[in-house]
Amino acid sequence: MIEIPFNRPYTTGNELGYIQQAIEGGHLSGGGPFSRRCCRWLEDRIGSACALLTHSCTGALELSAMLAEIGPGDEVIMPSFTFVSTANAFVLRGAVPVFVDIRRDTLNIDETAIEAAVTARTKAIVPVHYAGVGCAMDEIALVAERHGLLVLEDAAQGLMSGFKGRPLGSFSQLASVSFHETKNVIAGEGGALLVNDPGLVERAEILQEKGTNRQRFFRGQVDKYSWMDIGGSYPPSEINAAFLWAQLEAAESITDRRLAIWQSYHDAFAALEESGRLRRPTVPAECTHNAHMYYLVLRDLETRTRFVTDLAARGVQSVFHYVPLHTSNAGLRFGRAHGELPVTVEASDCLVRLPLWLGMDEAAIDCVVSAVYEALGAPLARDLGRLG
Repeated sequence: MIEIPFNRPYTTGNELGYIQQAIEGGHLSGGGPFSRRCCRWLEDRIGSACALLTHSCTGALELSAMLAEIGPGDEVIMPSFTFVSTANAFVLRGAVPVFVDIRRDTLNIDETAIEAAVTARTKAIVPVHYAGVGCAMDEIALVAERHGLLVLEDAAQGLMSGFKGRPLGSFSQLASVSFHETKNVIAGEGGALLVNDPGLVERAEILQEKGTNRQRFFRGQVDKYSWMDIGGSYPPSEINAAFLWAQLEAAESITDRRLAIWQSYHDAFAALEESGRLRRPTVPAECTHNAHMYYLVLRDLETRTRFVTDLAARGVQSVFHYVPLHTSNAGLRFGRAHGELPVTVEASDCLVRLPLWLGMDEAAIDCVVSAVYEALGAPLARDLGRLG
């Protein structure tokens, strides 16, 4: 029996060579030559005024909260269907996450539910681009403008995706991306803060570097650096940056190959959607996605639980996703839900993610597709999806 893991980190072949170059260059702490290359790539790709590498996307979100001057009593609107870091970054500043429901099609924050959740204490909206499919950023921007709110994108899954022709991560004052090993472009652990408001660049550099003006010192703008503000130690090592540079160089080809696998799944499962056994992902026409994940939405929790077990028995590792933050112990303690959030609860109960990683060949894809059909008791009456 073929064993298909949920994820297997991909390497381009240049990672070890670049790491060796970093070692030989004698600079292994943050902010070295590879870090600068990665930052320039992100600035050029997204159009940001400044990109700063961080040790994680969690770190980038924390920097966003500090730069946005989020404080005790402030409220931040976000989906409940997201990773805990989205909320934690603001809870650490004393703010209250206000959870709203998600859209049934994309599982992104429901832009029509945001305005009703705004209060006099609301400071920011945090859209999360689930599965690399863009939120309705034009509508979100209008709500933010009407109420004088900041928009802080959680684009952890969104690198190489777009909305209406613009890259995700470019629609807000600040955005955060991830290079965790489960993402498309990886550094093992890592992230980046995208600063799109030029007025925030200088302070972002200070907060990233332990509250000092160290970056200005390195550029020769001051003759010594000192403590200027609050901050933390957020830069990754040059080893991580060297690994990441090899990935960013290949970002286009990585995306193309993931899209081919995604499309093979999508074609193969059309018959199951037509028969009402499941729902496939939806990508609106205005969105270009990066094939970050392929998921299926099943009928109910019992079906999903049995399905995951049946796939495992056939050698295919699948996983479900987020437990809604608004129902978690910490969510009940630190945040509040605006309404019942039924779509969020349904997605948490019914969604299952399938293996999708570079290196999956047609045999592996066929194995997953066959296992899905067998687990659902459905005849495989059409050709399996094929890589394009």
